[in-house]
Amino acid sequence: MATPHGTPDTPLLTVRGEAELEVEPDIARISVTVSARGRDRRTTLDDLTGRNTAVLDLIKSYGNAVEHLATGAFTLTPELTEHGRGERVRAYHGRVQHTAELTDFTALGELTTRLADHELTRVDGPWWALRPDSPVHREARRQAVREAVQRAREYADALGTTLAALIELADTGTERPRPTRAAFARSAQRVALSAATEPAEPLDLEPQRLHVTAQVSAQFTITPPQL
Repeated sequence: MATPHGTPDTPLLTVRGEAELEVEPDIARISVTVSARGRDRRTTLDDLTGRNTAVLDLIKSYGNAVEHLATGAFTLTPELTEHGRGERVRAYHGRVQHTAELTDFTALGELTTRLADHELTRVDGPWWALRPDSPVHREARRQAVREAVQRAREYADALGTTLAALIELADTGTERPRPTRAAFARSAQRVALSAATEPAEPLDLEPQRLHVTAQVSAQFTITPPQL
């Protein structure tokens, strides 16, 4: 479709409209990686299975606070010796990764701390986000359109004329908020007796506000001004 061009009888006015909203997140995502290592393949697999079951049971114990739980990659990899003849396995490395989405941020700090206190368990996150169907996205688009219309009216008013018709409205840059990572990663392998006997204090994780933006481009015809 060819871009329309204005004429002296129907001048064309092109404007942009932008909106940016700062809002609280709906969801916090965390990544949990459970590991095991040993010289025997079956023992390594059994250790990984036991730790993985304990982690999943803990996450599920938070009930409705956890909106979604999914398992990602599972690996069991042999580590070969660097020297010597033939292929000899030095050790086996096992790993399972899970992703959990929480809507209860009060439970978030407690759960992440308890997960990280598990042996050979790593926790990354949280990443803050909005739900895809959040009304915030719609409101940002509405505000961007209103700004485009208001800007067009101001230009027309500066020319001593008025808007005649809308020719085109294009969404040029509606963006979903990027999950913002609050750094938290801790090896859960216990290095002191007190860590194994006393529960760690829950982390205080404050939700980070998100920026939701929308941009539109609009073309209007205006009544020919008297220049």
